[in-house]
Amino acid sequence: MEKILLHACCAPCTTYPIKKLISEGYRPVVFFYNPNIYPFKEHEKRRLELKNYCKKIDIEYIESPYEIKEFYKRIKGFEKEKEKGKRCSICFNLRLEKTAKTAKENGINFFTTTLSVSPHKNSNQIFEQGRIIAKNFQLNFLEFDFKKKDGFKISRQIANENNMYKQTWCGCEFSIRN
Repeated sequence: MEKILLHACCAPCTTYPIKKLISEGYRPVVFFYNPNIYPFKEHEKRRLELKNYCKKIDIEYIESPYEIKEFYKRIKGFEKEKEKGKRCSICFNLRLEKTAKTAKENGINFFTTTLSVSPHKNSNQIFEQGRIIAKNFQLNFLEFDFKKKDGFKISRQIANENNMYKQTWCGCEFSIRN
């Protein structure tokens, strides 16, 4: 089985993508890097829930430090953008760039993200960033639209069965107002 680095935003959104990737013949390694999540307390809730879920189902897990200052630096001037706007593209780019760098450092040739499982995210916007980054790092970005074939619904069912914490907003402080 070929390893694939799976960028994960939270535990509930990771449940179905893990199953899907395994069914496609990959061995997922979950990677948590989300410097956009606000406040830090929320970041930690999501991080720990994901880490515990990966341990429970025996999936390799990697995390990167919280770098909210980097997020703010990158999105400066786009704070008032609506969801699915330029700010989100910049955020996807930041997180997928760190994912690709981590994949490269760990000898993993493939990467993808759980972000596409959400019906609130534009998968094409995510995939566009993934393609750019994959080219820069000479890696393979796999464009899995995890929300298809009831992926979001299945992820919620698995999250409920595991009594997971489920947040009510994307993560950044600007998405709270939307």
